[in-house]
Amino acid sequence: MFLSFFRLISLALLVTVHVWAAENQLQRVNNFGTNPTNVEMWVYRPNNLAANPGLIVALHYCTGTAQAYFTGTRYADLSDQYKNFLVIYPDAPDGGGCWDVHTTATLTHNAGGDSLGIASMVRYAIANYGVDPTRVFATGTSSGGMMTQVLAGAYPDLFTAASAWCGVPYGCFAGAGMWNSQCAQGQLIKTAQAWGDQVRSGYPGYTGPRPKVQIWHGTNDETLNYNNHNEAIKQWTNVFGYSTPAQTTQSNSPLNGWTRSTFGPNFQAISAQGVPHNIPVQPNDVLSWFGLLPGQSTTQPPVTTAPPVTIVPPVTTVPPPIPSTTTTATGPLQTQWSQCGGTGYTGPTVCQSPFTCNFLNNWYSQCQ
Repeated sequence: MFLSFFRLISLALLVTVHVWAAENQLQRVNNFGTNPTNVEMWVYRPNNLAANPGLIVALHYCTGTAQAYFTGTRYADLSDQYKNFLVIYPDAPDGGGCWDVHTTATLTHNAGGDSLGIASMVRYAIANYGVDPTRVFATGTSSGGMMTQVLAGAYPDLFTAASAWCGVPYGCFAGAGMWNSQCAQGQLIKTAQAWGDQVRSGYPGYTGPRPKVQIWHGTNDETLNYNNHNEAIKQWTNVFGYSTPAQTTQSNSPLNGWTRSTFGPNFQAISAQGVPHNIPVQPNDVLSWFGLLPGQSTTQPPVTTAPPVTIVPPVTTVPPPIPSTTTTATGPLQTQWSQCGGTGYTGPTVCQSPFTCNFLNNWYSQCQ
């Protein structure tokens, strides 16, 4: 069976340190529409839900489940509190709980893959739960953060805003298998125009409004290198036609050592200094971005898309490989949590003592 190629221990902490109370339980929904990969649909609806509610699609990390993300994040609890949105927790069909963010089908509007199953859930919720189609949002962590950006690119007609946590740019895993070492290590470098074109290719010919996008990343991310944050900034600023550097920069926002960079009304990037892959999600900040906190307008401002333009990017240097090895008389040795095997992997396969190389899945073995 496929287990996570993400760091299992750190992500397990995400769902075991905090278990949030909710009034009700998840309900599974079957036969919700076109679903070629058999993604499962789980819904949370609070008591006394307001008419025409918003909808949050909350996407779990690799090795996770709908139930784990339900209990490990506060979205259901906040749904109980505010009564103005319901939550869909999709469950990935992959044996290791990872989302398909690499196939042409999932990266293309209505073409298939996991993303189409999720889009069908949204359409079902609008038709059957009275969801306001102008207030549909996506958020997720790690693999879920990747899928959040896939949905923002391939289904801009369905989503109003997105908040992606420790993910990678739209299409960064394209053409690979369930794991793309070049992208994960932050070594897939493109121009802003190329990244933006990749998003536009997700729905060819689309000229309508695009969802607001917010991305979060820890500078010490040991699983999905922080340079992916920089590449995603290039991508989404190009999509929205924003210039760099940011229009405004806020230090210690929302937490001490975190920096919020706002490039325009529709794109924001938050850098968490010293934070690893297991980044602590800030749900109230996400709800604020979505316009779901009390006192915020129930109608999102217009989200406009600039026509494709050529933006000359700053000179970019490919970052050096992640310092994950040391060299001894017998050759390089991998350090704790580093990759040491897997299909297509050509790096060192021996771990520093006392760690050993443990098989996690066909694509990833790790020093533990």
